[in-house]
Amino acid sequence: MRTYIFKSFLFAALAGLYTSCSSDDDTSALAGEGQVSVEFDNGVAGDDLILHTSAYTNGNDETLTIDRLNYIVSNFTLTDDRGNTYVYPKDDSYFVISEESEKTQITLTGIPAGNYVKLQFGIGVDQEKYLQGAEGQGDFLEEAEQEEMMWSWQAGYKFLNFEGTFTSATVTEPTEFKIHMGSHGSSLDNYREVSLDLSTRAMVSEEMSPLIHLSVDADKILNGSDKMLLSEEPVIMISEEKSPKIAGNATEMFSVDHVHNGSGNHH
Repeated sequence: MRTYIFKSFLFAALAGLYTSCSSDDDTSALAGEGQVSVEFDNGVAGDDLILHTSAYTNGNDETLTIDRLNYIVSNFTLTDDRGNTYVYPKDDSYFVISEESEKTQITLTGIPAGNYVKLQFGIGVDQEKYLQGAEGQGDFLEEAEQEEMMWSWQAGYKFLNFEGTFTSATVTEPTEFKIHMGSHGSSLDNYREVSLDLSTRAMVSEEMSPLIHLSVDADKILNGSDKMLLSEEPVIMISEEKSPKIAGNATEMFSVDHVHNGSGNHH
């Protein structure tokens, strides 16, 4: 009889423990709002990006010293594991990522609780926002000017500002290169969007604030689906032929490295 009572007690205790663990792991109970941070870890073909000093040989056998890598990211949306998509407020959804200013992490606040499995964002500033005029840009216009991400208000934003020097088999002396990509009126709209599946769910709640860590490969700018030689054209700014190709290549720069789920943001 004592053995039976002991076994019954043990079974009840184990069942209680299992229930407790299950409730701790039950992410369907996420509630409230939280924040999501996104880290843009800039590199070149698997190497860390170090401005001004390191030399990188790209897939076109050109050796680059990079002095600037700035780009605009915008219009963030998050999709959860139930297919619900949260669109971040448009007026707050424009950011400059700048390696030289060490602006490589953004934080999206007020995100509804959920398990998010997809991140989408734009590269550049969409026509809808630009056509709101200078008054409609808010504080972002001043930030873009400070970070060398404007030609002029009339000419528009630079979506990508990639600069440095290079040498190649045919260009033996260090030569300046400048790759600026943006939209120039409705006839040349180079705004593009990126969609990334998250390798691990980003769990958001009042207690959970995940960090999505993205790897960014600057080599793709010239060595993506479209190959471009600096030795043929070291300055590309407003090109009906090459600017759209650079815009397409830029979407290939981004991949998900990992997701940190926790009460604080980690690197």
